[in-house]
Amino acid sequence: MNIRVITSTEAQNQFGKLIEDAQKEPVMIQKNGRDQVVIISAEEYEAIKVKAVSNPLIKEAHKRSIERRRSVYEALAK
Repeated sequence: MNIRVITSTEAQNQFGKLIEDAQKEPVMIQKNGRDQVVIISAEEYEAIKVKAVSNPLIKEAHKRSIERRRSVYEALAK
């Protein structure tokens, strides 16, 4: 799987392009050289959710991930 890597500053400055790129392939966002989040298309997210429903361990890990990264998601949404 291809994955484009960009900095958090690039993500903030080019949010529209980030959304377009995430429709084609996952985009890894790094801060201070460390992987922080991966942005994926809604279609890919839905496919992952469907798989997670059948696996409670994945569902719980997903829930914890969202809780831990909430501030990042909110900052990107501004």
